[in-house]
Amino acid sequence: MLRHIVMWKLKENAEGASRAENAQKLKAKLETCRNIVKGQGHFEVGTAQPGFECTYDVVLVSDFDDRAALEAYQVYPKHQALKDFVAAIREDRQCVDYEV
Repeated sequence: MLRHIVMWKLKENAEGASRAENAQKLKAKLETCRNIVKGQGHFEVGTAQPGFECTYDVVLVSDFDDRAALEAYQVYPKHQALKDFVAAIREDRQCVDYEV
């Protein structure tokens, strides 16, 4: 099984919205990618909470049965549709994939 973790640091303002507003928009958009491909398991999207020190604003933690399932997720149209929005609002992105 592969675990896929992605974190985004968002711009203070982008696309006419604040960092906090865009974090909620991104979370909602990512949630639409739950269970879109065969072999996709655990799928969790979190946003940084006020009052806690953090360096990133949104995190995605998801599990896939194998590399083929992760690759299918990466090219799935619903996932691809997010890329323009993410590119417009993100300051930085970190990703790690590892076997569990």
